[in-house]
Amino acid sequence: MFDKLFQAQQKAEEIKKRLDTISVFGEAEGGLIKVEATANKEVKAITIDPSFYEDADLEELEELLTVAVNKAMQQAEHISQTEMQAATKDMLGGLGGMFGQ
Repeated sequence: MFDKLFQAQQKAEEIKKRLDTISVFGEAEGGLIKVEATANKEVKAITIDPSFYEDADLEELEELLTVAVNKAMQQAEHISQTEMQAATKDMLGGLGGMFGQ
């Protein structure tokens, strides 16, 4: 039983490492503002097209950055949940053998 728990812990660490390598993106204003993050919800880069500055003000920039970051975080959450569900399914399948199933 402890072997299974150790394997589950190792699997969780593997998933976390894999999520660090997956990039997600959020955009606003037709791609003029872009956010890149990992599937572990760590923002890696924010890019703002110089043409955006011509007509934008600070309040608009802040609102659009929030939109882009939230889109990236939603993608990250979706990927993370999918990975964890797959791992849980695999783990529960392995635990079934412990209970004679």
